Amino acid sequence: MTDTTIRRQQTDETRRTQVEESDERTEERARDGDFRCPECGGHVIEDEGRGETVCDDCGLVVDEDQVDRGPEWRAFDSAEKDQKSRVGAPTTKMMHDQGLSTNIGWQNKDAYGRQLSSSQRKKMQRLRTWNERFRTRDSKERNLKQALGEIDRMASALGLPKNVRETASVIYRRALSEDLLPGRSIEGVATAALYAAARQAGTPRSLDEVTNVSRVGRDEIARTYRYVVRELNLEIQPADPVSYVPRFASELGTSDEAERRARQLLEAAKREGIHSGKSPVGLAAAAVYAASLLTNEKVTQNEVSEVANISEVTIRNRYHELLESEHSA
Repeated sequence: MTDTTIRRQQTDETRRTQVEESDERTEERARDGDFRCPECGGHVIEDEGRGETVCDDCGLVVDEDQVDRGPEWRAFDSAEKDQKSRVGAPTTKMMHDQGLSTNIGWQNKDAYGRQLSSSQRKKMQRLRTWNERFRTRDSKERNLKQALGEIDRMASALGLPKNVRETASVIYRRALSEDLLPGRSIEGVATAALYAAARQAGTPRSLDEVTNVSRVGRDEIARTYRYVVRELNLEIQPADPVSYVPRFASELGTSDEAERRARQLLEAAKREGIHSGKSPVGLAAAAVYAASLLTNEKVTQNEVSEVANISEVTIRNRYHELLESEHSA
């Protein structure tokens, strides 16, 4: 080995030692709260835009690729910042505690996916029990928890969107706060709240469809619905037959042309006043059936009857009335 090679190795070893000592001094200064540049000892600043820590004097980049621990949103004034600021998951009316409580998962695994020991599993089960007790401390919270669970179950079965579920939760909370539940079942008021919310949102479901997924009878749902609407002064417009057409057409697999013709038939019926006093579901089903015949599509009365959950007699009666109203118009 030549002298030049030996000197080069000694030089590299010296530089490596200096760098390690500089890093140690930097860490010590950072712990002491006096963070200085390891090269010149100058003042160090953080460039959040670039994610770097640089020396203000010599420009040395001390640290890079820093993790941005700020929020994912931007705010341009203090009011907007206060409005957007949050901690944890967003609140929701679909949970009796609005999503502010702690949930302990049912999986007996730690953060690394490893199975818990027998003693740890027993401990977690006790924690789940006490957590559940603290979440529902009184009868009102237990009532609300059961009702919101029913609303979520029925909304899922009916294919209703999230905004309808939130509205139904608000309606039930109002009924509970105004003491409308004595003498009525929790399931009945929850079903009535969901039925009202669907009509308010413009995505109505027929009373028979709601009854099929509910745990109470049709008469009780109708009676409770009228009572809740009257006592809470809810503004609910009569159901528009046109709002049922897209769903029926989609389930029957008809074309866009048939759906358009069904809308035209219903608009003509409105102008003639035929829709007054008749079931909007029956009119919508008859319009879809008539439109399928006018566009030469094979849809039977039985298929429409099963989708709309009404009798074939109703479809035949409304079908003739719709065609007569279109000819007279």
